Amino acid sequence: MTCVEAIQAYALRSIGIGERVLPRDDFTLCQQFTLIGSGVIWNIYFGILALIIGFFVANAVAVAKASSNPWLKKPAEWFIFIFRGSPLFIQFFLAYFTFLAMKQAGILPWLTAAQAGALFVLILNTSAYSGEIFYGALRTIPRGDLEAADAYGMSGWSRFRRITWPTTMRLAWPAYTNEAIFLFQATTLVFFSGFPAVRQKGDVLYYANYFADKTFNPFVPYPIAAFYFVLLTLVIIGVFGKVNRHLNRHLPGQTKRLRYRPQLIR
Repeated sequence: MTCVEAIQAYALRSIGIGERVLPRDDFTLCQQFTLIGSGVIWNIYFGILALIIGFFVANAVAVAKASSNPWLKKPAEWFIFIFRGSPLFIQFFLAYFTFLAMKQAGILPWLTAAQAGALFVLILNTSAYSGEIFYGALRTIPRGDLEAADAYGMSGWSRFRRITWPTTMRLAWPAYTNEAIFLFQATTLVFFSGFPAVRQKGDVLYYANYFADKTFNPFVPYPIAAFYFVLLTLVIIGVFGKVNRHLNRHLPGQTKRLRYRPQLIR
């Protein structure tokens, strides 16, 4: 099989398009790059949807935690504490067996599928971390900005929409960029969770692990998987960097370039 034929057969295999049978011998570098790259589609799916939905949930959690109403503040605090205080892998494990019990009871059976259940866990996890980031930014808004809004007669929703929320995003964006990078890397844990890969439609680590098992050489497929995630990280830094410059467009000469500061301990 030539490289072009391998790309045609396996480029979209992870979403059910192309050759159904995985190669069994004579593994080429092109086949490994193509199949592992095919698995990236699922990691992008998990990352983008969790990031978009989690962004709105995190904003709501941050506002609730900053509220003086204990009925809003306490649930937000406990939500952040629980999902930041427990390992993501354990969250996947507990969620899968909870969803499995619900399926046996005839309740929302589709949640046992990775594309739904694992996504749900990732949304909750990133919402907790991002919510704490946004809350910290919300608490550090310069007092002068709020006093200026009061002087202009702004209050309530108008002040939040035009002053509080934009300033919060500007302050929180560099840290939120790191959270977005970590989220995409965390999607690899879906492979190790209880959520099954239906009909071998797996993610990056599913195919990397397949080639490592078949060739007894993990030093080719796993670096390929890492290469794809480095590319994803560069894309995230580029996109978030543009957003950061847009948020700071009113500060001539003070636009900060984002720096990737990996979270070695979390």
